[in-house]
Amino acid sequence: MLEIPVTDNERQLVSHCLADDPVALQAFVEQFQGMVFSLCFRMLGHRQDAEDVTQIVFLRALRNLHTWDSSRPLKPWLFTIAANRCRTHLVNRTRQPRIGLANEPPAPIDGAPGNLALAEELQLALMQLPEQYRLCFVLHHQQELNLQTISEILDCPLGTIKTWLYRARRELADILERRGLAPQVNHELPRI
Repeated sequence: MLEIPVTDNERQLVSHCLADDPVALQAFVEQFQGMVFSLCFRMLGHRQDAEDVTQIVFLRALRNLHTWDSSRPLKPWLFTIAANRCRTHLVNRTRQPRIGLANEPPAPIDGAPGNLALAEELQLALMQLPEQYRLCFVLHHQQELNLQTISEILDCPLGTIKTWLYRARRELADILERRGLAPQVNHELPRI
């Protein structure tokens, strides 16, 4: 198992945050804001939702920073909070009527897409995956976490994580192929 080391900088930052140091609190948010927002955006698919959930994640994290185990890395702890908040948001969103949003995926695009179009297509494809596949895929491919760490974040057996990741890749490839974007010859998906 590949361990993510806990740095003294993380411990110091948390220590200063717990002492209500405003500079440390701002540094904490700035250091992790990009990765938390990115995860939320990939999970939720809407910028406004991702911004709202990112704020909630930081409020929860800072409120519960005293519960962080300083012998464990900070990043997976934050991802656990973010993943749980995204799940809650998705459950609440499915309970509300969705006005003006189409239930069908957009029509396939014509011609060779540029990088921006490909990124948009990949995001649309990600949003069609089951929540657990999408979360596993994003944590592994975008956030570059190892499978053991993802297993701990999602509180699932390692074998389940491997299965979800395999299925996510297969389903993404199928979705992109149906949309006219044939996977690369080596069947690797583009990085998001």
